Amino acid sequence: MILVTGGAGFIGGHLAEQFVRDGHDVVVLDDLDPYYDVDIKRRNIECAREAAHGGSGSYELVEGDVRDADLVADLVDEAAYVYHQAAQAGVRTSVENPRRVDDINVEGTLNVLDAARASPVERIVFASSSSVYGKPRDLPYDEDHPTTPISPYGVSKLAAENYVRVYGDLYDLSTVALRYFTVYGPRMRPNMAISNFVSRCANGEPPVVYGDGSQTRDFTYIDDVVRANAKLLDTDAADGEVLNIGSTDTVSIATLAEVIRDEIAPDLSIEHGERQAGDAEHTHADVTKAGDVLGYEPTEDIRSGVRQFIAWYRANREWYEPLVRSS
Repeated sequence: MILVTGGAGFIGGHLAEQFVRDGHDVVVLDDLDPYYDVDIKRRNIECAREAAHGGSGSYELVEGDVRDADLVADLVDEAAYVYHQAAQAGVRTSVENPRRVDDINVEGTLNVLDAARASPVERIVFASSSSVYGKPRDLPYDEDHPTTPISPYGVSKLAAENYVRVYGDLYDLSTVALRYFTVYGPRMRPNMAISNFVSRCANGEPPVVYGDGSQTRDFTYIDDVVRANAKLLDTDAADGEVLNIGSTDTVSIATLAEVIRDEIAPDLSIEHGERQAGDAEHTHADVTKAGDVLGYEPTEDIRSGVRQFIAWYRANREWYEPLVRSS
């Protein structure tokens, strides 16, 4: 059995769906926290359940909190693999409430790790983040780059990642940490820049860029992230490692807004708002190590990925757009 914590969220939901399609038995632990609209999480659940109806895998949802140590222990004890995706996401949210981020992201991870010590689990895959890097000394970031996070979210992910490493060393656990770089795609969190830009352009409104737009991001398409995670069911080559999971290139936020605008409504202008606290200036992944260890090769650049997301958005606009507009 594969346990996916946070498996009703964006990345966790796609992982659960793909694992079920591939014939695995999947249990999802998620508290359906309304950090963003629960309707999108329920859609993730529906997609995974539909996959179970059409294949040989099974799907079970357990509504609960990763901070519930007893519940986590019971579920981990039955799992062969644990994909620990559960977290309080959001850099801006972490600035507003750093203790909540620590409680969920660090203490919740410790619950998973403590449970794994007493279980026969084969591997724990931890969802880390590019936010651990913070201020760039040089770009692109490789895994040996100094980690100087600039938000409580980044600090919490780095602390949890270090616990994953230490538990692996001390207690002979097979662990892998994947540092994700701004993942996007169908059913993404509705409060992300890409979904917001698409929604505004689709409604004839100029996209709003916070700051001057010179900030750059390494946007990673969800299908590439899923493939990287799935590899870890079949190989121990990455045990004990930290790997960047990024894309083929970077793009400035201003250019991203222009790319989306040009695809949907080329006559719109670009507006600017006040930059948000805690946002990194630049992110750019060196994925050489993931390529060497896992054969990871990102397939989507930002333009092809955005086109796919826009096509999905248009097909699902009736239910998804209200979530974006209210976020």
